[in-house]
Amino acid sequence: MNLERTDNSSKDFRSLVTHLDAHLAVTDEDEHDFYQQYNGLDAIKHVVMLYVGNQALACGAFKHYEDGTVEIKRMFTAEAARGQGLAVKVLDELEAWAKVEGYTKALLETGRRQPYAVRLYEKQGYAVVPNYGQYVGMENSVCMEKEL
Repeated sequence: MNLERTDNSSKDFRSLVTHLDAHLAVTDEDEHDFYQQYNGLDAIKHVVMLYVGNQALACGAFKHYEDGTVEIKRMFTAEAARGQGLAVKVLDELEAWAKVEGYTKALLETGRRQPYAVRLYEKQGYAVVPNYGQYVGMENSVCMEKEL
């Protein structure tokens, strides 16, 4: 198993994000277009990829949100590799990298229709907070944060 820090130009990252978007198109139902508009890759400069051998199995990213705060984005584990703790490894690496970059807090949005994601973040110390930014008023959104 190998973790690699990269950026949004990674072909493997873009490939996994294609699978993530297909998954979210189903779980987000009629709200998918709303969420999709905030999931562009251009603003993402910090990506963590998890490989087993040459195979990219999980990814995640962060982007600057505001002074001292990053927003965790585009977390995904390939379906065949779920339940093995790979997302935890990616998230830990993202948090470590964010701290090195001087950030002290991580913020994220996930969906009520992704209870597995909510559980993952809760187990990693994230707490539910009021919806922020574009997610205010979105009933499916669950916003969370963690002090780094």
